Amino acid sequence: MMYNRPHFKEYVMARLVTIAVAIFILFTILLLLLIEDRDTVLLAVVLIASAFSIFVYAIYRGADRMQKELRTINKYLSHLDQVDEIHYKARFFTQEFEDINQNLIKVLKASKKREEVKQRYNAKLKLKNRQRGDMISAIAHEFRNPIASIMGYAQTLEDDKDIPAPLQEKFLHKIYNNGTKIEALLSRLVLWNKFESGEATLHPSSFDIYSLAEEVKTTLEEKYPSRDIIVKGESYTVEADRTLLDIVLKNLMENALKYSKDEIIVAIDNGKISVTDKGAGISSSDISKVTKKFYRSGTHTWDNSMGLGLSIVKRILALYQTKLDIVSEENQGSTFSFSL
Repeated sequence: MMYNRPHFKEYVMARLVTIAVAIFILFTILLLLLIEDRDTVLLAVVLIASAFSIFVYAIYRGADRMQKELRTINKYLSHLDQVDEIHYKARFFTQEFEDINQNLIKVLKASKKREEVKQRYNAKLKLKNRQRGDMISAIAHEFRNPIASIMGYAQTLEDDKDIPAPLQEKFLHKIYNNGTKIEALLSRLVLWNKFESGEATLHPSSFDIYSLAEEVKTTLEEKYPSRDIIVKGESYTVEADRTLLDIVLKNLMENALKYSKDEIIVAIDNGKISVTDKGAGISSSDISKVTKKFYRSGTHTWDNSMGLGLSIVKRILALYQTKLDIVSEENQGSTFSFSL
């Protein structure tokens, strides 16, 4: 059977009453032995008993108040993980208990702060894990088709040695193009990782943004020979990282080519660059989401290779304190623009 420890007030009063009764009996015996007048002895005993009663009552009140203070402190401790803040002001009888209370308030605040930091860390960890899962899924999705094509064409070339030379050349060209696509996907992942880790650095130089747009146009026309890309405007010199802005223009222009069938227009007007297409457009609910990493819309699959393309554009533009503006209407087309 477990021993039940007494409460503070019970312990103090039990000890005090025991001592007081023992002293009272001792004094009574001494008075009876030393004083012969019984009336005097009786009066003295009554006075001593009264004095002891007042003393014991005073100690009782003090012990009761201290027990309440201990209960208040214990309440803090027992609900430390649940109490957001102390809603009542406790006034303590002694300075020691007041000091303990103030220290407990500090502990409570520190505990809550650690809990908030822990919750934020767990939320970030969950987000990172979810993004990692999205990335793995996206990588598997994006790499599956080019890898399957390479394996298919290579297997055909290996199995049939009598394939005509023109067809062999066509198959090899397909293998090369799919290999290039895989290389581009890997480069995009490496670039995004640099942004995520804060390792991306700027290498500014002066160049003509109009000439850069013409160069990107020439590169994309080789990849999309049946499409028309129109660059409008005039020369405009900027001070920026040419390689990063090349990535921005290529992403925006290729995005427009992917999701439209008509010509696309790149306009440069006094530092404002816009890319306009007449394609599928973006719903109003998706406009705010297309620049988020790993976003994949179920309507028009605005993922742009693992959902990183537009997100990378957004991060690059942020380095120049500017943002990507999107104006779009479903089945009418879209305009992506930014200013330098």
